[in-house]
Amino acid sequence: MKETISTSHAPAPIHNLYSQGVLGEGKFLFTSGQVGLNPKSGTLVDGVQEQTRQALENISAIVKAGGADMSSVVKVTVLLENIEDFADMNEVYQTFFAKKPPARTAFEVGRLPLGALVEIEAIAVVD
Repeated sequence: MKETISTSHAPAPIHNLYSQGVLGEGKFLFTSGQVGLNPKSGTLVDGVQEQTRQALENISAIVKAGGADMSSVVKVTVLLENIEDFADMNEVYQTFFAKKPPARTAFEVGRLPLGALVEIEAIAVVD
C-alpha cells in the first residue's frame, strides 16, 4: 500500500510521469529527485549553492506535505554535474541537517534534467 504525496510548494512533476513523493507502508517517505527549480516561477535558479538550497527547500516541502520534517530524513542522495562543486553544495546542505545528519551518498553524473548542476532525493521516516 502506498500514498502519493503532492504539494504546490515544490515543482510539479515533469510530464506527470512520477510523483513528488510516495509514502510507503512502514511509514517511509521517498521523494523524487529535486533540482533547483523554483516552484512559483518554474525556472531553475542560478549557481550550485542556490540550486542546492532550492532543491532542499523543495524536498522540505514534500516531506512536510507527507507529515514529517527534515529531521526525519534518514537518507539523502546528491547528484552533481561536477564533483568539484561538492564543497559549495555541502556548505548549503549542512544548514539543512545541522544536527544528526542523515546517511548520504554524493557522486558526479554526466547530465541532469533541465541542465541542473545538482539533484537531490531523500528518504524520511514518518511517525
